[in-house]
Amino acid sequence: MSTRLPSLSEVGTDLLAVSLWRTRVALVRPYAMIGVFALVAWAGWWWLTPLVVFGVFVSVVTVTHDVVHRALGLTPRQTEWALFFTGLVLLESGHAYRSTHLQHHRLFPSDEDPEGYPANLSLFGAVLYGPVFLARLWWWSWRRARGDRGLRTWLLVEGAMPFAALTGGVLLWPVTPALLAYAVMAIVGSWVYPLLTVYLPHHDYGDEPLTQTRTLRGRVIPAIFLELTYHLEHHLYPQIPSHRLPELARRLDPHLSAAGVRPVRVI
Repeated sequence: MSTRLPSLSEVGTDLLAVSLWRTRVALVRPYAMIGVFALVAWAGWWWLTPLVVFGVFVSVVTVTHDVVHRALGLTPRQTEWALFFTGLVLLESGHAYRSTHLQHHRLFPSDEDPEGYPANLSLFGAVLYGPVFLARLWWWSWRRARGDRGLRTWLLVEGAMPFAALTGGVLLWPVTPALLAYAVMAIVGSWVYPLLTVYLPHHDYGDEPLTQTRTLRGRVIPAIFLELTYHLEHHLYPQIPSHRLPELARRLDPHLSAAGVRPVRVI
C-alpha cells in the first residue's frame, strides 16, 4: 500500500538554507585532508595514511553529493568547477558522477540506472564489481554526452587524471613515494563504492520509495561519515544538504514510524 510522504514545504524549507561558511567548509575540507596526508607522509607515518585517505573519501563524497544536487547554493559555473575540483581530489570524474547519480535518483530501480546496478548483485558480486564500477559509469556518461562538446571535454580531462597521477607518481618516486602511494590508495579505495554506496543501502529493495533504501541512525557512525548514512532521507529529499539530514530525519520520524519503517540503529 502506498504511503503519502509530506511535501518539502511540510517538512520545512528552512532545511534548504546553507550558510556561506558551511559551503566553504564543505569545499575546502577535501583539500585540507590532502594537506594532512602530505604532513603524515612527510613525517613517515605511513601506517596512518589509510585512515587519512578514508577521511578524504568521506569529505569528497559528501561535498560532491551536495554539489550534484545543487544543495550548496553554487551558481551553474561554480557547480561545473566544483565538480571538477572535488573529483580531482580522488582522481574521479565529477561530471560523470553527476550524470549517473541524477539518473540513479530518477530511475532506481531500473536497467537504465548504471549506478544502481550493484544493488542487483550478490554481496560477493558487488565486491568483484569494484574495479570496473567507475570506468563503466564514465563510459555510460561519455555515450550519453554525444553531441555535447563541453561535457565531453570535462569527461576527457577527468578521465585522464588517474593515469596522469600514476605516471607522475612513478616519475617522482625517487623524490617521494607519497604521490604514487596516494594515487594507488585513491584508486583502490574507490573499488568499495559498489558495496558501500549501492549494495548495502539498496539490496533487497522494495517497490516503494520508503522500501528502496535504508537509513542508519546514531551519533558516532553518522558523524564519522558526515551524515552519509541517512540514505533513505537523502533519496526522499535529495535537495536538502547533507549536514541538515539529521534534522530532516527527526522531522520524518513520525511519518516513517506510521509507515512501518524502522531505521537501523548504530552507535
